[in-house]
Amino acid sequence: MFDLDAYLARVGLSGRPSLAEVHRAHLTSIPFENLDPYCGIPVSLDLEDVQRKLVTSRRGGYCFEHNLLLKAAYEALGADADLLLARVRVGAHGVTRARSHLILRVHDGDSTWHADVGFGLGGLFEPIPFGPGGVYVQSGWRYRVVEDGRELVLQTAEDDGWLDQYGVVPDPVPFIDLETSNWYTSTHPRSPFLTGLVVAIHGDDGSRMMLRDWDGSGLGLKEETPAGATVTPVEPAEVAELLATRFGLPGFAMAADGTLIPV
Repeated sequence: MFDLDAYLARVGLSGRPSLAEVHRAHLTSIPFENLDPYCGIPVSLDLEDVQRKLVTSRRGGYCFEHNLLLKAAYEALGADADLLLARVRVGAHGVTRARSHLILRVHDGDSTWHADVGFGLGGLFEPIPFGPGGVYVQSGWRYRVVEDGRELVLQTAEDDGWLDQYGVVPDPVPFIDLETSNWYTSTHPRSPFLTGLVVAIHGDDGSRMMLRDWDGSGLGLKEETPAGATVTPVEPAEVAELLATRFGLPGFAMAADGTLIPV
């Protein structure tokens, strides 16, 4: 059973908040992180396990966990949500990736929304109307959706134009497709979630902070606002302390062989 009251307390809300309020509170309260697969621990998509991890234990998670939790919250508040799988485009450099990113198409009365609290590279603060359109400005960041064949592509504005984030075919998928994608993402030796670290938090003011060694440029702490970004190099020995003090994720240590482990 989904515990709506515990979830709302986790994100700092109560009562019957709006879809937009829940989306923003979730994004700015629960970190994005791949610490379990990075430490060799497979990720469970059972809702009870997701609640225990992200709500009770105050951990974070990645897209499947975040958006399944958001789906449960929205449905407890009376909305309906479809599961859609997207291909991440940012950083793909011409490579076609698998559909391994989960987003939601949410139906709330006469309105249909594009919701996604699980895109750690910098996603939506609030739901936007589903389908092509925009520009939508949220906490200083600009978003739009454009069509590319059957795919709907979420883009964000950069100094030199619009950058593709991911493309989604608007066909709902069964839960087994999520389980298959999640199995690859959290266990396959070539999955970037096993080979690279990414931990991110979002501020309500539009600030974002990310600890990563995702793109081959070395381990660093990236702090950004719509006005610009800075990256500070990080030594492996600093990771556990940064997780605890900057991301609210205690309980990790660096082993003697240089690997990160839960303690």
